[in-house]
Amino acid sequence: MSSTPAPLPPRLTEIKRAIAATSPDFEQNITKAWGEVLAELDKVTKTIAQEGSSYIPQVAFADLNNLSEAQIAEIKRKGTVVIKDVVDDDQARAWKAGLEEFIKANPQAEGFPEDAKQFFQLYWTKSQLQARAHPNMLAASAWLSKLYRATNGQKLDGVDMGTPLSYADRFRIRNPGVHWEIHPPHIDGGSIERWEDENFRSCFADILSGEWAKHDPYALEPRLSRKTSLYGRRNQSSIFRTFQGWLALSKTGPGQGTLKVFPDVLLSNAYIILRPFFRPLVPVDSEEIFDAKNWVFDISTPDFPGIIQRPNEAGFAGPRPTTKLHPHMLLDATMTSVPEVNPGDTVFWHCDVVHSVEQEHTGSEDSAVMYIPAMPLTPANMGYVERQREYFRKGLPPPDFPVATTGVDFVGLGTEEDFVGASPLARRAMGLPIEVA
Repeated sequence: MSSTPAPLPPRLTEIKRAIAATSPDFEQNITKAWGEVLAELDKVTKTIAQEGSSYIPQVAFADLNNLSEAQIAEIKRKGTVVIKDVVDDDQARAWKAGLEEFIKANPQAEGFPEDAKQFFQLYWTKSQLQARAHPNMLAASAWLSKLYRATNGQKLDGVDMGTPLSYADRFRIRNPGVHWEIHPPHIDGGSIERWEDENFRSCFADILSGEWAKHDPYALEPRLSRKTSLYGRRNQSSIFRTFQGWLALSKTGPGQGTLKVFPDVLLSNAYIILRPFFRPLVPVDSEEIFDAKNWVFDISTPDFPGIIQRPNEAGFAGPRPTTKLHPHMLLDATMTSVPEVNPGDTVFWHCDVVHSVEQEHTGSEDSAVMYIPAMPLTPANMGYVERQREYFRKGLPPPDFPVATTGVDFVGLGTEEDFVGASPLARRAMGLPIEVA
């Protein structure tokens, strides 16, 4: 099967035209906004490149409820945070040992790369279940989700941002020296849907009206009804994760196969959402490419830079910004490695943050993490968890993920019995009945 992206279908041109038709001043407004965003990127990218990993906020789990307004504002703008000491080091190392034992007992488990598996299509090991159910992980998830706010603080039916749910994902135990190209800069949780789905598009209404600086990535209502997966594409999250995240199981720092982010969610959203409406008038490798005067409004093509459709695959992938297609982000200099973490530390990034994984791991020890996002209680999320629960009971991969070699033939797979005696919050997060004393 070819991995070369196919030309995008001509019908996508109509998405641009429909958006442009929402206002008689659309071209004028977003052309002005485009120039402003480019000017702001010119300043911010220089600061990010200069400060590097120190630009990423770090806080202690014990201090979460005592952070200043300035600290919270910084976390929200950068869209990324390292939360230290969420779990005891020894506990995190024990979970890693449990994963390694499971892998040895189940060599049929699918993973990447095939000849030396390090990224595993496994979801229901006992270590993963225990980590997701840990009270501190649930508390961190709830704290992050509560950064989102409904208009005027109104209560929304079936929504409780302080009640975390459990989204089953995978883990990696990456060995030193292995080159890794499977996670270039990208955004998860919706591709062309960001423009095509009217509800998803409403998340970016201020950007598309030209008032990009008013854009609030934490406005709650438009997130609840958006459709992130219109085409049933596998590995496309269909739920509302306020933040993606992972729990460190080993000591990992910059250059050791860790996460990289573009740490400004307001600016990256504004630039990426506006980008399909403009084309350059000069070569992309010229210095003149950075001048807003060398870009022109154009809605005559189906191009959505960074959106990919591959032959024989359902739906679309991306956004995947690149230095060629999104030059003003200066990705070669601004994709920033998160600071060094120890076992039990966590890293979280807003669902719209551009992120990647370092291609090289030059350390001497493996880089191990469990992927555990922040997922709040909403009607749609609860519906997913209820479906996920039935997959869990059968030992099958969750609904959003590809079918893998898993289930009845695995030795030591976690089961519902592992939740006997678990806290009501942990059971609810998994969609399990609350035990009556």
